[in-house]
Amino acid sequence: MAIIDEALWQLRQQLATPLPDQPGLRRLCIPLAFDESRDPLAWLAGQPHFPQFYWQQRGNEDEAAALGALRRFSSLADAQTFLQHSGDAQLRIWGLNAFDPQRGDLFLPRLEWRRVGEQARLYLNLWSETSLRDDAICAAAFLDQLRPAMPFSPLKLHLTGEQHSPDHDGWCQRVRLATDAIAQHQMDKVVLARASDLHFSQPVNAAALMAASRSVNFSCYHFYMAFSPQAAFLGSSPERLWRRIDRALRTEALAGTIENHADDDRAHALGQWLLADDKNQRENQLVVEDICQRLEPLGNGYDILPAQVVRLRKVQHLRRCIWMTLNAPDDAHCLHQLQPTAAVAGLPRETAREFIRQHEPFSRDWYAGSAGYLSGQQTEFCVALRSAHVSGGRVRLYAGAGIVAGSDPQLEWQEIENKAAGLRSVLLMD
Repeated sequence: MAIIDEALWQLRQQLATPLPDQPGLRRLCIPLAFDESRDPLAWLAGQPHFPQFYWQQRGNEDEAAALGALRRFSSLADAQTFLQHSGDAQLRIWGLNAFDPQRGDLFLPRLEWRRVGEQARLYLNLWSETSLRDDAICAAAFLDQLRPAMPFSPLKLHLTGEQHSPDHDGWCQRVRLATDAIAQHQMDKVVLARASDLHFSQPVNAAALMAASRSVNFSCYHFYMAFSPQAAFLGSSPERLWRRIDRALRTEALAGTIENHADDDRAHALGQWLLADDKNQRENQLVVEDICQRLEPLGNGYDILPAQVVRLRKVQHLRRCIWMTLNAPDDAHCLHQLQPTAAVAGLPRETAREFIRQHEPFSRDWYAGSAGYLSGQQTEFCVALRSAHVSGGRVRLYAGAGIVAGSDPQLEWQEIENKAAGLRSVLLMD
């Protein structure tokens, strides 16, 4: 099997064969020798083309680096329509859905490195509404501009300032407003969030930040979308929104949080407390009930698995997995039903979203949306949590907490501090 340079040469040879002067879609594929020492993220970040999308599933069974856009879609529904007309069940479209799921930024890549298990392949996509022959010429020019991978240098950043929105007092005020509204039965739960802007003396290498987070934040989905050389959205999220293989759907309720501890015995004790705590169990159960209600129109019945404790680097969470068989593999419908979940918005959904719109002093944008891919055969999106927006020398970190009856503003502030620390500690690592 080829290494990536050999595979690119083979793709150039295939492009030399004349293609029809007519519209259409073609996918060229070269099997690759999988080499753990070669990082697809480093290769991706060294390229001059945008957008760029990197993905690693939390079990590390699925990894991809997608480069350049043949088609770009402003919603998942538009991307799904394109796939349905493509006739290729394995063709993948990558990208982001915003917190408002009607808005997205997804793309059919020109070039895609993809690994499933230990099998890796390089795909070159050709598409044109007029002439595949002309697009093959564009594809050859694209390949000629590719560069070698550049190893990441350690992040050496000098912090010059940091602001929270809201600040501590503003956060406490909003939590009290939320608990008052809950006490008045206006809603059962709302998830409030904080944006923290960290300013550095030089531009931040977003791909290097992604690589550093990936190296320490285990049991997470890792996602990175670079819009330009200076702007990217990335994160290391523990939470699956949904995974679909044909009609089999897997989703989950990840809600309820306690800090982690370096000592295994202490961490276990904290996890057992989380399993027994009434406030966290209620928070998780509200999410489970909401997901199940939303899944009912999609299939016949579902299975709820027992609660687990998920141990991450800085925090531990309660998780209940939910499985079902869909009536039909409709990803746009899944997105509409599942996002935003009660774990990132609240209950009832629209009441909580209106509270967020009125009281959060920033736009969530991609935060608490979703990141991943869709295809005819299978689809997987994670919830875009533990995430950051990089813009030059500014990094905006996001973290949220579920507010229910009895929530204490100071304890919730400490929860978002713990969650934000997953990326903040990487940025400020010596």
